[in-house]
This record gives sequence, structure tokens and C-alpha cells, in this order.
Amino acid sequence: MKWLVTGGAGFIGSNFIFYLLEKYPEDQIVCLDKLTYAGNLETLEKVMQNPNFTFVKGDIADRPAVYALFEQEHPDVVVNFAAESHVDRSVVDPGIFLQTNILGTGVLMDACRKYGIQRYHQVSTDEVYGDLPLDRPDLFFTEQTPIHTSSPYSASKASADLLVQAYHRTFGLPISISRCSNNYGPYHFPEKLIPLMIANALNDKPLPVYGTGENVRDWLYVTDHCAAIDLIVRRGRDGEVYNIGGHNERTNLEVVKTILKALGKPESLIRFVTDRPGHDMRYAIDPTKIHEELGWLPTTPFDEGIQKTIRWYLDNKPWWEHIISGDYQNYYEKMYGNR
Repeated sequence: MKWLVTGGAGFIGSNFIFYLLEKYPEDQIVCLDKLTYAGNLETLEKVMQNPNFTFVKGDIADRPAVYALFEQEHPDVVVNFAAESHVDRSVVDPGIFLQTNILGTGVLMDACRKYGIQRYHQVSTDEVYGDLPLDRPDLFFTEQTPIHTSSPYSASKASADLLVQAYHRTFGLPISISRCSNNYGPYHFPEKLIPLMIANALNDKPLPVYGTGENVRDWLYVTDHCAAIDLIVRRGRDGEVYNIGGHNERTNLEVVKTILKALGKPESLIRFVTDRPGHDMRYAIDPTKIHEELGWLPTTPFDEGIQKTIRWYLDNKPWWEHIISGDYQNYYEKMYGNR
């Protein structure tokens, strides 16, 4: 099978590539990534020489470039991780989120229609459902929960989901959609909560926590997410949405305190800062559908996964230090500048 993985130089996309190459070494993978600030080619360094892996720099919203890639590679499956994904950035500059997350998705599906595809899979987010009240721990997001977005980011992802479903109904495009809870693990970009707290704690810098830190997230170890997407693409029903949740709910403050304890750092490093506009209070996913239909359940408890994640950041300081310094953005030129 030949896979086109868009956004494969990002956090979840890169982990998915590693997962595929390890589990299906005979499969071919083409990675398309624009290498924006969040795309790091250093992340893919260990697979760059793999004969079954090809990296292409490009923008999913660039129709001629995407069509040329399909013309050349003729992928069997497209998995779209490419997205602007940081909520804070969407509050400051919504336009790029609309461009990439909506228009880029449309370009990919048009290419799938033109050149043929076995399955187009859209990687979405539980944030399209809005949030849940803290005083109702019995409530969870299901696939039937109405879309109710809170930020330009989540609105752009919800729009893309609706567009994907429309292409399935109108044109018969074979699609699937997954909506996941908060991922964590190796290669997570340092502006996100867990890697930011790890990096700051290691450097004895203040750890900024929004509001009072009571916001609850359902944490999903990234490898568990990759396994779920693989199952959906291979065995999931055409046209369906599948929720992927970790059953690992923690408040942001609990997560931060867990990191400080593991690193032997004092809680006095915590700094409560003004909450961001429209900050969702609680996310929690009911993964019953994917469990009953495909047999998937998360295998990594949070207490185990967070220790593995912290250890990875301790063992791979150059990776995130290059990002903090900005040096990682020069890696593409080092790799391809003379080619």
C-alpha cells in the first residue's frame, strides 16, 4: 500500500509515519509537509534514508503542486494531519487556519476525486464538540454530539469535517474521520502544554498555567492514536466518524504538578496567567464505537505515558533545544540546499 501522509513532519503525523514503517515495512510512504514553524524535518531524520519513505515539501492548499504529486505518486490512501492547530495562534490570526484547514482539505479531496483513492482519512479533534461542564463528569462526547465550536481553530476543523462528509455524500468519495482527545508523547512541539512545562521546568523558568488550572483534558498517548487511525483506515466503515479517547482525564494543574514531581522541581515555579478567550473547560471522549466495531482501546495509562514522555525529552534535549533556539528551521536547507 502507498500512503500519502500530509503534515508528516509534525507531532502526530511523524509518529504515525514511524508506526507504519515499523508495522508495515513493505508499505510506501510519501510525506507532504509545508514545514511551517511547527513542521520539523529533524523529527524525520531517522527515516529519511528509508527506501520506502519519500519527503516532499509543499502546501496542501497549493492545487497545482498537490495535483502534480498525485500524478507522480498515485497514493492508495491519504491521511491528512496537515493543519494549523494551536488555539492561541488562531485567536491572533484566524486567516491561516481557514486557508490550511478548510481550503487545503478541499484541494486534497479534489485530488482524490481526480486521481482515485481507496480511502481519504481526515484527522480531526474533539474540540469540534465544544466543551463539557466540570460538574457533570458523567457526560462524554460521542459521535452524535452536536458540533459547537469555541475558537477559530476548532471552527476550521469542524468546517473541514463537514466538507469531507459532503464530498462523501455528493461525490461518493471513500472517507473516514477521526476525532481525538489531547495527544502527548515524543516529538510534541514545545509550545504545547506538556512539552512547554517540561522544557521550562528543566530550565527553572516559570510554568504559565491558564486561569486556575482547572480545565480538564482527556490525554491520549500518541502511539495509541496512531494504532486507532491505522485500524480505521484498514477496517473502518466508509463515511463514518470515530471518536478516539484515552480515558485519562486530568486537570491542567494536575498534569503540571506531575511533571514537576517527576523532575524534582518545586511547585513554586507555577505561575497562573490570564485565561485565554473562550477557553473550553472539559474534554472527554466516549470511544465505545471504535472499541465495539474495531476492537481498539488505549493501552497506555497516563501515569505510564507521562513518565515515558518526560524520559524522552530528557534523552532528546537537542531536538527541542533546536526548536526553542530556532535552529531547526535551518535543517531543510542543510538537507536539500545543494540538491
